Amino acid sequence: MTPKLAQCLGSTVLRRYRTTVTERRLLLVNGPNLNLLGTRQPEVYGTTTLADIEARVAEVAAESGLDTRAVQSNHEGVLVDAIHAARADCAAIVINPAAYSHTSVAIADALRSVGLPVAEVHLSNIHAREEFRHHSYVSAVADMVVAGAGALGYEMAVRYLAERLAR
Repeated sequence: MTPKLAQCLGSTVLRRYRTTVTERRLLLVNGPNLNLLGTRQPEVYGTTTLADIEARVAEVAAESGLDTRAVQSNHEGVLVDAIHAARADCAAIVINPAAYSHTSVAIADALRSVGLPVAEVHLSNIHAREEFRHHSYVSAVADMVVAGAGALGYEMAVRYLAERLAR
């Protein structure tokens, strides 16, 4: 059965399709300005590039038999569309919403709507930074949140989701 046909037949069939065919993929979502990692404010975000993070996430996921699909955008709607698309072929989502953490009800609603486990990652400790960064709309939807661990936070998120999916 194709994902499009499953979607036409309804959410029950789609859920059955997802659990039998796509249970081994994680969606990795990175928000605005993360394409500049490695050069943008290295004193805050480190020198690891987004390509390095995506490669390491794929390696760690593969250790648990998981595949990954990565998306980065500076545009909120692109991220929402990617999250919606994950319903058809992903088992969980790792997301660093970046600045959208503090502003995007749309991303939080999209995550809630797809019903997949979510791990939220922040390279820096958002609670030790400017006051406006202390609140994340995504945290209310996330199953786990890691902040301030640098690029290692992504590995922690993948390992958490891999263990949760194995249950």
